[in-house]
Amino acid sequence: MHWWRRGLCTNYRKIKLILTEEQELVRKSAREFASKHLDPGAIKRDDNAEFPHQEVKMMGDLGYMGIMVPEEWDGAGMDTICYSLIIEEISRIDASAGVIVSVNNSLVCQIFVNYGNDYQKEAFLKGLATGDLLGAFSLSEPQSGSDASNMKTVAEKDGSHYILNGTKNWVTNGVNSDLVIVMAVTDQSKGYKGISAFIVPKNLDGILLGKKEDKLGIRSSDTCEIHFDNCRVPIENLISQEGEGYRIALNTLDGGRIGISSQALGIAQAALDKSRSYAKERKQFGSAIVDFGAIKDKISSMGTNIEASRLLIHNAAKLKDMHKPFTKEAAMAKSFSSQTAMDAATDCVQIFGGYGYMQDYGVERLMRDAKITQIYEGTTEIQNMIIARELLED
Repeated sequence: MHWWRRGLCTNYRKIKLILTEEQELVRKSAREFASKHLDPGAIKRDDNAEFPHQEVKMMGDLGYMGIMVPEEWDGAGMDTICYSLIIEEISRIDASAGVIVSVNNSLVCQIFVNYGNDYQKEAFLKGLATGDLLGAFSLSEPQSGSDASNMKTVAEKDGSHYILNGTKNWVTNGVNSDLVIVMAVTDQSKGYKGISAFIVPKNLDGILLGKKEDKLGIRSSDTCEIHFDNCRVPIENLISQEGEGYRIALNTLDGGRIGISSQALGIAQAALDKSRSYAKERKQFGSAIVDFGAIKDKISSMGTNIEASRLLIHNAAKLKDMHKPFTKEAAMAKSFSSQTAMDAATDCVQIFGGYGYMQDYGVERLMRDAKITQIYEGTTEIQNMIIARELLED
């Protein structure tokens, strides 16, 4: 029997047709790792809001913490498609692990690759790429979420240092990271053009961590506020030059949205996988519920939107690898895939019925994890503004 006649489990097989041999191997390896090492403790880690220290170390050993970092800086030297595949497969099992990897890669390592000098790459990037160091990215503040240019954190030059003062919030990896990329105002008269980017090791004096946030989802990924009180940052930790921070942040977030889109895709794929299996086994009124039209409609919609999400993500990733503009494509991928994740997870819970509401099945976690993909690294509303702007400028 031909593969396209083997029922509903065709999505994974079809995607093989557009992946290179290397990309297919990367996908397979990531799937095997996630199933073997992330799956067993995922529910417990979520319940206890426990950071996956051992698993992150293992992912560092596999090269997953520096996927797109060139080999000369101890990275894996892979392309963005491979990055997306790895994040998808990890997030399919544990979306918390997925965002830990995504942030370290796209919001931290990528800044060093694109804007760091050789000293900064030697001192920090190598450790980040191997997993010996963990990075965080801090742009948002209590008064400035989507309006990131409304920034109050300041960095004043003082001889061979910058004096950093202010508060950042929603910092993913904030508790367990070794360093943070911090955006701060160096010239208040220039508005967003006066924002600069700094590498701030967490062992510096003047850094105070706020409480770890008690979140709805992605609970084993830590999030916290970080307060800076006359923190002295060495001048050599300025990234690029003064006034470049806002541009660096926006350009970096484009790539970050590929990572979050892939996280959302992994969540949605998990919802489809679980829905298919359960619907075939669960019997009501003398038949498996997969035979009911309402269930088939949900599964059909999941599969179609997942495939569309994957193509949008891979298109943005391909454009990035070709060094072509991909702002619009990344925004489209994030907007669509995050909605797909939310819809798929909700439908999955509905298919499971009362069992879907119980923690033991791991289905309600998908629903909780999916929601944040519509919020962080640019809300759906912000993505839609970006898409409209890009389309109207053409």
